[in-house]
Amino acid sequence: MAAVKELLRAESDGTLSFGDYTLETKTKKDNYEFEGDIYKVKTFSEITKLERNGMFVYESVPGSSVENFLETDTEVTFSVSAPGDVQFTLELEPESEYEVFIDSVSAGKMSTNLSGKLSVSVELSPDKSAQVKVVRC
Repeated sequence: MAAVKELLRAESDGTLSFGDYTLETKTKKDNYEFEGDIYKVKTFSEITKLERNGMFVYESVPGSSVENFLETDTEVTFSVSAPGDVQFTLELEPESEYEVFIDSVSAGKMSTNLSGKLSVSVELSPDKSAQVKVVRC
């Protein structure tokens, strides 16, 4: 999977793609309108962060590239790639339980904290991607 060279783009299937972990310096793109919301992405080799209407949505350490990001009331799906293992954090419903699937295999059930944050670590081979699905229980 290649980095998202536009930093943030809308896909024809109604999803978003964002992030470029190949950048050496922090780069951002903001005021990106998509389906009535305003998005901002900050990305480079050390971190990738996505905000919607000024609120936290996604963050990874180190930086990553995310394709086909789709969030509904009950699930979040996307494909993530990075130069190696990556940890990402999503903003979801506070104090709720979710089941996390990596490449269609359950990684178990996890609960969000009071602020709704859910952190997941994914082992990745260099420049390979993983399909992620987070489903509210």
